[in-house]
Amino acid sequence: MVAEASRPATIRARIDAFTDLVGRWSSWLVVAIVLLMACNVLLRYLFNTGSVWAQELEWHLLVPVVLFGMSYTLRHGEHVRSDILYFRFTPRTRALIDLVSALLIIAIALLIIWFSLHYVQQSFAIDEKSPDPGGLTHRWIIKGLMPVGFALLAVQGVACAMAAIEQIRRAARQH
Repeated sequence: MVAEASRPATIRARIDAFTDLVGRWSSWLVVAIVLLMACNVLLRYLFNTGSVWAQELEWHLLVPVVLFGMSYTLRHGEHVRSDILYFRFTPRTRALIDLVSALLIIAIALLIIWFSLHYVQQSFAIDEKSPDPGGLTHRWIIKGLMPVGFALLAVQGVACAMAAIEQIRRAARQH
């Protein structure tokens, strides 16, 4: 019985650890974005030059930060919610809210994955690139991060749902 009870906790811990790893890795991209933007500004205003590819690279680097950062944010409970109301509820009610929220996150993430697959496939098929001269090529790589980022969000949603169920059970045992 103990092994069965600890299995969900182990799965959840592994999901959380993976999300932490991806979140920490992608957070380093913020440093790269800041350095790239600083270089672009210096080149533009000090040397009156710039490049389209460097400006496009800024938002290409921002894509994984946002797509992987949303799972990291969810994992650490830093997502948007009405904390003023939330913390007034009982632990059981908060766990129920967390469970419903996690299930909605999973459903929405799966829908976005489903709808984005054609979008990514189409971009790959036409070898989409920047319409601007001197812009970046292979835009499908960045678009391909959309289903990956939302898959990570769905998996982290599963971990959050597991944690909420555990809290609901704990609250039921206390009563």
